[in-house]
Amino acid sequence: MNKLTLVRDLMTSPVATCKRDTPIPQVARQMRDLDISALIVVDDAGWLEGLISRTDLATLRAHEEYWHSLRAEHVMIQNVVWVTPTTPLSEAIELMLTRKIHRVVVVENLQGHLKPIGILSLTDVVRDMAE
Repeated sequence: MNKLTLVRDLMTSPVATCKRDTPIPQVARQMRDLDISALIVVDDAGWLEGLISRTDLATLRAHEEYWHSLRAEHVMIQNVVWVTPTTPLSEAIELMLTRKIHRVVVVENLQGHLKPIGILSLTDVVRDMAE
């Protein structure tokens, strides 16, 4: 009998984060140094506020005149798609494909406050298929 694969079985944890006021050049350096494709934006208490992807940064690069002075809050996606660790993997994949996104943030939902604890990307799914 096959066991149901859950998001927690494939998610990457811990998550890389930044704050709203992090300058965009610092966001880019952090992504480069960690070799990751997204950063989760959190507040001082660690609650989820947004997400910035490499695609968001690449879009900014076309605007040479002003991207250097922007901060994470100017670029982040605020309506982040999230799942819990116990979400079935098949549901998370369907969500990503339907929404045409490359990743979902994995959270603990603590009375309406979302604490990011992991991230699941399509890369994680494909990597698992190759094992």
